[in-house]
Amino acid sequence: MRAMLLEKPKLPLKLCDIPIPIPQANQLLIQVHTCGICRTDLHVVDGELSYPKLPLVPGHQIVGAIIEIGKNVKNFKVGQRVGIPWLGGSCLHCQYCLSGRENLCDHALYTGYQIDGGFAEYCTADARFAFSLPNDYSDIQAAPLLCAGLIGYRALRMAGDAKNLGFYGFGASAHILTQVARYQNRKVFAFTRKGDTAAQNLALHLGAVWSGTSEEMPPVPLDAAIIFAPVGALVPIALKAVGKGGSVICAGIHMSDIPTFPYALLWEERILRSVSNLTRKDGEEFLAIAPKIPIHSEVTTYPLEKTNQALDDLRNGKFVGAAVIKVRELNDQ
Repeated sequence: MRAMLLEKPKLPLKLCDIPIPIPQANQLLIQVHTCGICRTDLHVVDGELSYPKLPLVPGHQIVGAIIEIGKNVKNFKVGQRVGIPWLGGSCLHCQYCLSGRENLCDHALYTGYQIDGGFAEYCTADARFAFSLPNDYSDIQAAPLLCAGLIGYRALRMAGDAKNLGFYGFGASAHILTQVARYQNRKVFAFTRKGDTAAQNLALHLGAVWSGTSEEMPPVPLDAAIIFAPVGALVPIALKAVGKGGSVICAGIHMSDIPTFPYALLWEERILRSVSNLTRKDGEEFLAIAPKIPIHSEVTTYPLEKTNQALDDLRNGKFVGAAVIKVRELNDQ
């Protein structure tokens, strides 16, 4: 099969011909249709996340069809369309797994990091961490839901019942979460890089009540702020923007160092917390609500052999919304 292979961090992916993987007892063999591009892919390729499996096929927002199932798999069938997210497995018996917090498992495994992912024509995945997908979504539209949507949804849950929400970094996650927030009758305030008028306009088009640069203060105090951009310097800025008792949620898996800031910014019961991956419950809830809104992603597509270009475009902010690799051409897209 064709696959985009990471042989060493900080080098471009290499288009290779490698063997089709063989599914184990609890796994699915999936013919990949599409795979979303995520900033986490950049962190893996750029060497900002330590100890990836090498060589590695990155990609963790996978949509495809099952072509073979392992002997222990009971809840899926050949031909069924499934989605494969970042969380690819966990031990299933530690205190975190037994309490529904498998996202915190010390032995968790991640798709496109320790497990070969979806920048390839085929992949295997643990059936216990795969999702059935709503029929309302094409393969292109479904892919961004599997990380930008899922982990964004978990971050939104951490915001509680906050009504005035600030999103710092208006990319794939924020443009999906704006639609969820509006569906829940919340107000969204969008913060972007200086000069990124395209993202600001998209935010307003999707229903944000205000958009501006990250250096600006919103017109009203925020109840909660979610930081999607991997920029530690945004933490004190966001703390300043939230009101008393407000929360700042860091939604990325990697962030540059947070600078020192005066205790006064945290005072008055403000909360600073991170979001780590996702749980299967998050996925089930989000994929059930997505068609009701319905969520529509702004998507730029690339063929498999142009994956490096897609990563570079993400790195340099050359598209708004999400990007998806089309691994297989289908008639309904």
